[in-house]
Amino acid sequence: MLLTYIRLFLVIQLNPGVVPLGQRAIWRLEKEEKEKPSWRRHKHKQTGDIEANAYSNVGPDDDPDSPGLESFYSKDVFICESDGKPRWCHSCCTWKPDRAHHCSEIDRCVKKMDHYCPWVGGIVGETSFKYFIQFTFYASLCSIVVITACAVCTRQRIYTGHGLDGFVVAILALSGLLGFFAVTMFITSARYALQNMTNIDYLKSKNFVHNLAIRVPRGIQSCEKYKVVTYPISKSGDLATPLPGDVGARGVANERDMLATRTFAVVKTELGENPWDLGFYRNWKSVMGNNIIDWLLPLKDSPCATYENNESFYEMGPIYLRVRERFRLPHLTDDEKGFTTSKKELSSKSQAKERKQKKQEQGSQDRAHGSANL
Repeated sequence: MLLTYIRLFLVIQLNPGVVPLGQRAIWRLEKEEKEKPSWRRHKHKQTGDIEANAYSNVGPDDDPDSPGLESFYSKDVFICESDGKPRWCHSCCTWKPDRAHHCSEIDRCVKKMDHYCPWVGGIVGETSFKYFIQFTFYASLCSIVVITACAVCTRQRIYTGHGLDGFVVAILALSGLLGFFAVTMFITSARYALQNMTNIDYLKSKNFVHNLAIRVPRGIQSCEKYKVVTYPISKSGDLATPLPGDVGARGVANERDMLATRTFAVVKTELGENPWDLGFYRNWKSVMGNNIIDWLLPLKDSPCATYENNESFYEMGPIYLRVRERFRLPHLTDDEKGFTTSKKELSSKSQAKERKQKKQEQGSQDRAHGSANL
């Protein structure tokens, strides 16, 4: 129990899983710190429901090259607003990754936030949820051992006629109270892990739907069922797919721009649908680890905290496929599915194109030279 608590406390203090602040938030904090007297300087804290209005106060960054925006449209699916843009936090001035929520207690967006717990030193989220489950599990076992020992001791004293021991009774009452709390928290947290949910997800699940931006082939147009947006977005807000040779905010659309362009269909899930539900066993492994040693010992971080995939921020389950079928979204072509934009690939393609042009020029020169000889 002590080992899991120490690991949980250190992770929360050293790696709480917060989303980096946007540049405008950094400038704002620096300005506030300079304007405040030294004896009144403290961390800026927001009040109220931060996420009630995604675009209030400080609006989203309209720059097509907004830092962090490419991490969303480089995926095949991500959580978005109704306009197809990622969710924006006006307090942190940054785009919020999937399943990230703003915590008013620490005034930061936290990845896969579950709840704020002062008993363990701070926010419980993506990086610490596994250790929180382990701590509450061992705390429950410790409470059961103490309660059992106190009950046996009290029974023996009564049987031998020594009467009740006030110290033992106090320990019994205290361990019973803390044990009830620990068992309740363990059962609740384990349930969330089996469902691949957090406390916030559960509270919103009954009356909340997700907006999904799902990648579709380029050239698909908006229809009655869904709206289509294309990234990168131009400065004028035009979401149309650029054609080779077109001139826009980014200049002439070349081969690199065309390969980097991605089109997304904006659709909604139904009430209660959890796109990240993989089934009980896979949900549990995504949080606790791949074997029983990881489940019992606080050695490795949760697999979901180190998950890296070009498809989505977190692995998605059957609901994602059902949504695609429900809206009859066309599948990506083989070229679009297997292509990853990189400078190395683009340079190799350009080099191959240059070699091909040189061969054609050399062949035409040879034919011209042969004709001259004839």
